[in-house]
Amino acid sequence: MSEKIVFCKGGGCTAKLGAGVLSRVLEKLPKGPEDPNLLVGYDSRDDAAVYKLTEDVAMVQTLDFFPPMVEDPYVFGKIAAANALSDIYAMGGVVKTALNIVCFPENMDLNVLGEILRGGAEKVAEAGAVLSGGHSIADADVKYGLSVTGVVHPGQIYQNDQGKPGDKLILTKKLGVGIVCTANRVGEASGEALEEAVRSMITLNRRASEISRKYEVHACTDVTGFGFLGHLHEMMGQKLSCRIDAGKIPVIAEALAYADEFLLTAGGQRNRNYAGPFVKFEQVSFAMEEVLFDPQTSGGLLLAVKAEQAEALLADLRNEGLPAAIVGELLERQETEIRVVGGEK
Repeated sequence: MSEKIVFCKGGGCTAKLGAGVLSRVLEKLPKGPEDPNLLVGYDSRDDAAVYKLTEDVAMVQTLDFFPPMVEDPYVFGKIAAANALSDIYAMGGVVKTALNIVCFPENMDLNVLGEILRGGAEKVAEAGAVLSGGHSIADADVKYGLSVTGVVHPGQIYQNDQGKPGDKLILTKKLGVGIVCTANRVGEASGEALEEAVRSMITLNRRASEISRKYEVHACTDVTGFGFLGHLHEMMGQKLSCRIDAGKIPVIAEALAYADEFLLTAGGQRNRNYAGPFVKFEQVSFAMEEVLFDPQTSGGLLLAVKAEQAEALLADLRNEGLPAAIVGELLERQETEIRVVGGEK
């Protein structure tokens, strides 16, 4: 069996269980005694848990791991770490410590594991955090990620469903990495498209989060396995609606071409099944629809910011070299939760 088949079968956030399945399971879990210090828990569908320690400090906790989506173990380690760290940034937090999570076949070259861990360690260091340990088990397939702890002021938490009507929505990274990685696994992606996807996935959301804290951000999430529209649906919180301008969405250009060739992911179809009933498309191409449902690995932040401050925040993000864009606005609750209008390139 070749290294390609063993190491990279298709992973990243496309390997996530569907949001609909998770919701049905989680809602049946016993909640236990209520703790007033648990400010954000799993029942909120947010990006990380937040537990208040003092009046000024709350702990932010998350974990994320998955199988490889690229062939290079070192690059995979960097992507997996960046993806796990992102949840802290999506909550407005600062990363402090990280623990490795490793599943690795006993008969695979340990140098591969060393490269994965080296990539992850470099990203933890870039985040200004301390890699303080981890846990490993023997498994049939490779999986890697991090358990991450950060801190945030209890009064400055970014939750995903606290947006206000009139807020502008800003997306900080391009969409399409899931489709590009799928095309690459079957030998159809160009080197340029894969390079752009990898560059996006290894970019930390640290600077985007830091910049956003200068502005009145009401809600935030990172766009990962549930796709842009799945995470956007969770931002609506059953109390808001939104209008999205498909022409303003930053996209890896070749992802649209690959979607037109039906180089799609099962995760994208699960996302369509989950979020599709809440979305109305108006003159949007099939390819763009697929990009909007595409599971993202280490995707960008989706920020709901006070309308009057949106252009200034956007300018700051772009000055940092991020391909950010104002992609829509929040509205009072309407019959259609998410309205996506055409005009894409």
